Amino acid sequence: MALRNIYLTEPDLVRLRGLVEARIGFNERDRDSLESLQDQLDHAEVVAPTAIPRYVVTMNSTVRLKNLETAAEESYTITFPSEADVTRRTISVLAPMGTAVLGCQVGDAVEWNVPGGLKRWRIQEVLYQPEASGHYHL
Repeated sequence: MALRNIYLTEPDLVRLRGLVEARIGFNERDRDSLESLQDQLDHAEVVAPTAIPRYVVTMNSTVRLKNLETAAEESYTITFPSEADVTRRTISVLAPMGTAVLGCQVGDAVEWNVPGGLKRWRIQEVLYQPEASGHYHL
């Protein structure tokens, strides 16, 4: 998928750049995800946490997605890798889904590749966004 315009908060950008820099030379398994995330960081529109629109997916946001093939809906929270736990529906920002939705907004269609093929989803709703709730420390 082509790069799209995404929004990131300044603290998320700093922390995500650190994540990429710390892992890119040492983690061959996640190299594609790290490079994809790096590309997004390089092209993101960066805003203050108090200025990010509440309909944008930021780190630690919970988002409701709709599968464009089946119309099924699912909700996930986008987290840093150390906090990811699929049983709790928390997805790492380095997972293809996490990278795809980060910085996007309600109504955006996103897609990512998995071993079984291309996944296409639409962002239906941001159920929780830390910045909109005044939780700037997450």
